[in-house]
Amino acid sequence: MKTLLIVQARMTSTRLPGKVLLPLAGVPMLTRLVERLRRVQRASGIVIATTTNATDEPIAALCAQLGVPCHRGSEHDVLSRYADAARAHGADVVVRITSDCPLIDPALIDQVIAVYQEGGSDCVSNMLPPTWPYGMAVEVFSAAALQQAHAESTQPAEREHVTPFIYGHPERYRLRNVESPVDLSHHRWTVDTPEDYALASRLFERLMPTRPNFTQADVLALLEQHPDWIAINQHIRQKPATESQLQKKNTR
Repeated sequence: MKTLLIVQARMTSTRLPGKVLLPLAGVPMLTRLVERLRRVQRASGIVIATTTNATDEPIAALCAQLGVPCHRGSEHDVLSRYADAARAHGADVVVRITSDCPLIDPALIDQVIAVYQEGGSDCVSNMLPPTWPYGMAVEVFSAAALQQAHAESTQPAEREHVTPFIYGHPERYRLRNVESPVDLSHHRWTVDTPEDYALASRLFERLMPTRPNFTQADVLALLEQHPDWIAINQHIRQKPATESQLQKKNTR
């Protein structure tokens, strides 16, 4: 069974354009993410799903440099981009990761994949509702469910956010959540704004020289030493997402 990590990435982020190529400890953020994803043990490979826009040529060029497959599709119909990428690369299981999560812990990704591999679920997430730091989101679902969603989704939010169709039909899809033993949802480790980037930069600059394969526990320990760093982006509010509302409503 082929399990693929598919990462959505584009240059035209509204709040921090070009963020996926901003440097973290000297190399592009997307490179740092790929480095971390290569440590995932339960995945067969990585595919970067970007757009056909000319603005995303630098992403395709970086993928070629890193030796990572790059699939290009619609900018706004992210569901079709995922479905086509999964089909083109022969995925049986899709692990959805977003490119604004450079701090994501490979061990957590493996944990969510392992729960999916236990059987009995069509979709396993760790954010339903969130108990992990924001920026640690993992979704694992069957390629069959993805293709069904692609064929049947009609609403713009369903096309833009990939999984709302699956979450919106709990009578069809068996959903499962992986919770953190301790609620860490007050931490914001995603990179969506200049403040987010400032925090991520500080964390990478401090951790990479001595712990290049750092874990979530290492980040938490560093923030415990420097609690004032949390305030750098604590005031940022995540943009409303129909996806997360559907997730919270329909997960058991």
